[in-house]
Order: sequence, then structure tokens, then C-alpha cells
Amino acid sequence: MKTALTLLAVAGALTACTDSKRARNDATWTDRPADITCWSYGTETFKGRSTGKVEYDEGRISFVDAASHRYTTIDGECRVVYEPRGA
Repeated sequence: MKTALTLLAVAGALTACTDSKRARNDATWTDRPADITCWSYGTETFKGRSTGKVEYDEGRISFVDAASHRYTTIDGECRVVYEPRGA
């Protein structure tokens, strides 16, 4: 009985972690376009849109800029807002 309760508790914990990880992965690895705004020392340095996935690497983001169609990398404070599903 004790083993069954332990397994049930572990399964419940794994489901909660899975939902959390799924949401994080969806936001991190989505192929949807995103609106991107970046700042440096309180001054806006970039405002634009990606064509799809935004990659994150050690405080730097990389994406294809929808306006110029160039691969762009930005260091600094950035806000990335993905387009909702189905939009």
C-alpha cells in the first residue's frame, strides 16, 4: 500500500512538472513569430518582429528579422512576445 501511494505521488508530481516544462518549452522553442523589444541602459535599441523561432543563448537572442530577412543577434535586456496560437 505504501509503495502504491508513493508511486501515485510521484506520478502526480511528474504530471505537474510536465505541464510546467511543456509551457516553458513552448515559449522557448516555438516556431511562431514574435514581437521583440530590447533595451540598453534604459534606451530602446531594437523594436521589431521575428519570422519565427527566437533562440536564447547566455543573455543573447538570435532570430531572423521579419523586416530585413537577416539573421540578427542582440545582447541585452529583451522582451519577446510570441504570437498566440491560431493567429
